[in-house]
Amino acid sequence: MSDIASVEAADRLLSALGEQLADLGQRFELVVIGGSGLLALGLIKRSTRDVDILALRSGDELGSARPLPPNLEVARDRVARDFSLPTHWLNPGPTELLEFGLPEGFLGRLDRRDYGDALTVYLASRYDQIHFKLYALVDQGPGKHEDDLRALAPTQAELLAAARWSRQHDPSEGYAQILGEVLSHLGVDDVDLGD
Repeated sequence: MSDIASVEAADRLLSALGEQLADLGQRFELVVIGGSGLLALGLIKRSTRDVDILALRSGDELGSARPLPPNLEVARDRVARDFSLPTHWLNPGPTELLEFGLPEGFLGRLDRRDYGDALTVYLASRYDQIHFKLYALVDQGPGKHEDDLRALAPTQAELLAAARWSRQHDPSEGYAQILGEVLSHLGVDDVDLGD
């Protein structure tokens, strides 16, 4: 297996991760965004190469996933070996979003999935994924982020809310210009983001 291509494949990987954590006597709660999260929610039908970890959760607190805790790395590496995946299949890169702040009400919209007693995964909601995907599209350009965003079929109001949130991350004029062009490309014109 080199890609995660279905809800079932994502569930198999996360179940295996939960089993490995249980064998190590460890328990983790992960907050997941990106393609694997969308796939697990049944919102997209493309494959993805990794599981994007936004945060480690403890109660209502979200903490950085970088670096991954050593026992989580051990479990990750065992799953990578068993499923012929690269070791970076569990990707803490998106954890940087925590520094900027998440969309208001984010925690209350998470979708909880338990994988045995050792692993709980919280999937970001469709609404929040629209925010992250718009930001990624403006930042990285067209491709999978645009495809995912279109698959989410956001309303104009959702795109504008996502745009306002993304401006908190990058208030530069250059970003604002590209954001306006992307929104226009997505069918949202006459944008006033209240700058």
